[in-house]
Amino acid sequence: MSYGKMNGFLKIIDKTLGTDDEGFKTSTEKVIAQVRCYREPRHGSIRWANLAAFSEATDMFRFRTIPGAVITTDNILECNGERFLPLSVEDVKGRGLYIEVYAKRLVGTQNG
Repeated sequence: MSYGKMNGFLKIIDKTLGTDDEGFKTSTEKVIAQVRCYREPRHGSIRWANLAAFSEATDMFRFRTIPGAVITTDNILECNGERFLPLSVEDVKGRGLYIEVYAKRLVGTQNG
């Protein structure tokens, strides 16, 4: 995959839960990496039709492997101000060059 197709920027965030001094649960977010990515939104192509198992997936991301970083479904992805929850993380063709993530867009609620 060329850099020409990787025209998006992706933040990979690790969210950890802990407790503060008073015993209340807190969550902290740490950016693991910021990388260039290829983003493909869900549409009616044959490829997306064949991925019926991931019916919740709204987007596919592909980016280069990050040495020393482990990407899991527990991470959060952020691209163009939108957040995504990974449903599947795979090594493309098992070569260790690219990672492909199928993710679901997280939609927040407004109070008021």
